[in-house]
Amino acid sequence: MARNRFDVDENLESPFDIRHFRRAMVYIRRKKKPMLLAFVLSALSAAIALSAPLIMQHVVDVTIPAKAKLPLLGWSLLMLATIVVSVILATLRSRIMTSVGQDIIFDIRTDLFKHLQELPFKYYDDRPQGKILIRVVNYVNSVSDVLSNGIINFVLEIVNLIFIAAFMFAVDVRLSFVILAGLPVFLGIMLLIKTRQRRAWQSVSNKSSNLNAYLQESISGIGVTQSFSREQYNEGTFTRLAGNFRKEWMKALNYNTLIPFTVDNLSTSVTALIFLVGLLTLDPKDVTLGVILAMSSYAARFWQPILSLSNLYNSFINAVAYLERIFETLDEPVTVSDIPDAEELPPVRGQITFDNVTFAYDPGLNILENISFDVRAGQSIALVGPTGAGKTTVVNLISRFYNLTAGRILIDGEDISQVTLKSLRSQMGIMLQDSFIFSGTILDNIRYGRLDATEEEVIAAAKAVCADEFIREFDQGYLTEVNERGSKLSQGQRQLISFARTLLADPRILILDEATSSIDAKTERLLQRGLNELLKGRTSFIIAHRLSTVKNCDRIMYVSNKGIAESGSHDELIARRGLYYRLYTAQKMEA
Repeated sequence: MARNRFDVDENLESPFDIRHFRRAMVYIRRKKKPMLLAFVLSALSAAIALSAPLIMQHVVDVTIPAKAKLPLLGWSLLMLATIVVSVILATLRSRIMTSVGQDIIFDIRTDLFKHLQELPFKYYDDRPQGKILIRVVNYVNSVSDVLSNGIINFVLEIVNLIFIAAFMFAVDVRLSFVILAGLPVFLGIMLLIKTRQRRAWQSVSNKSSNLNAYLQESISGIGVTQSFSREQYNEGTFTRLAGNFRKEWMKALNYNTLIPFTVDNLSTSVTALIFLVGLLTLDPKDVTLGVILAMSSYAARFWQPILSLSNLYNSFINAVAYLERIFETLDEPVTVSDIPDAEELPPVRGQITFDNVTFAYDPGLNILENISFDVRAGQSIALVGPTGAGKTTVVNLISRFYNLTAGRILIDGEDISQVTLKSLRSQMGIMLQDSFIFSGTILDNIRYGRLDATEEEVIAAAKAVCADEFIREFDQGYLTEVNERGSKLSQGQRQLISFARTLLADPRILILDEATSSIDAKTERLLQRGLNELLKGRTSFIIAHRLSTVKNCDRIMYVSNKGIAESGSHDELIARRGLYYRLYTAQKMEA
């Protein structure tokens, strides 16, 4: 799909509306007690700080003209005390909100990760990993401050404005209206740029996502890059994506800087207007120097919350773009899930039935059509055929990694769509073509699917698949630390460890997808002897391109043309001289 590319911008399903922030309030309400305490501390700090201009007015108009030294010292100490107490309260509030912000980050990120764990394979098929990772890490960090400090600061600045306005009008009504004269200009500019500003930050979000996706892809594929000497070409691609991000960031930043520029100029103009109106047009008996100084101080204080609110608005606009992405991910439907009242699948024997199964990854493009077959418990089934015919799809459907387009799959007569996913998959051992190794010890990797397994059981599983010998060659043996994806191990070693992990889970149904493709012929022969014992009593599906590894299976199915073209034992299919016969003889000639 087009969106599964690092250089294609993502489109939002719907425009942002206030419901996004209502949903965000769920996380905020969990921290309402510390946030309320922080708000009270902030309000007290602001109220105490606002008394300073009144003290200054009294000192200029009364104390200094009276030349009262002792009262002047007292008023000075009182003003110092208001500053100290205000700073202490603000610091306490900052510490509380730092903790609250981290708690909100933790809650959102945990919900995102939990949801990502439940999303079906199709979601990951359609998106680069980098575009998923950036939502869990960067975007959550970007919205946390707005959802914690931003809410409190917004309310606090509104309260500050009310307090300041009350103090202003208490000192002089006429000069208060002079201060308010700049508000219509400010609101007009805000309304003019708000839509463009939001679109600009949405574009920044897209370019950041594209850059992150390409970076993740490049790191994962660094071996291929260096093998084909693609470094210079990749640098050019990265430079282009980074340049696109820089360009959109600067465009969005221009809108952000316009607001404080407007506020600063309006604040300066209003302050100058106070002196002009107060000194030239009003009666000096009513408007003293102390009144003018107090009102100019309140003018600066009045526009400071306006500037803070405008900065909060900028943060809000930025957060909107990220919240859209976060909630878009949380709203992604879990299409493969337990139905209401799904039952636990009891311990299975392993009889599997495909009943007129049809499947398509994308609507109208069927990969499989009307497939029907029965597998008896304990049978070994080989799936062969050309690349892309649907062999891996068949086994993925048994594990219910995707929903069927039509038909049913039954295990021991139970429709797998009617049972819980956990009870289904816990009885299956699946070794996919890509042998993924997690960071940690080799012991932890083998024990991944069965955490309660003893060390002796882990070693027994490793011995059965011929992994024990090479594991013991490491200095730390089973406690050897391996990196993500097992970069310290050969591909064959990774597959053997994955084999041991699958077999340790002791599944009733075993699925091996090209499980021996990276193992040398000698190891494969040793492994085959162990597998023959382990496959006894289990239903198994084996996908292999090397037909020599599956000729002893109970039944071989040739998958082609959206169905099962041929089915039978190796000898039966050879006798028919059909598709399987031609494939087998062609491989023998190549060998």
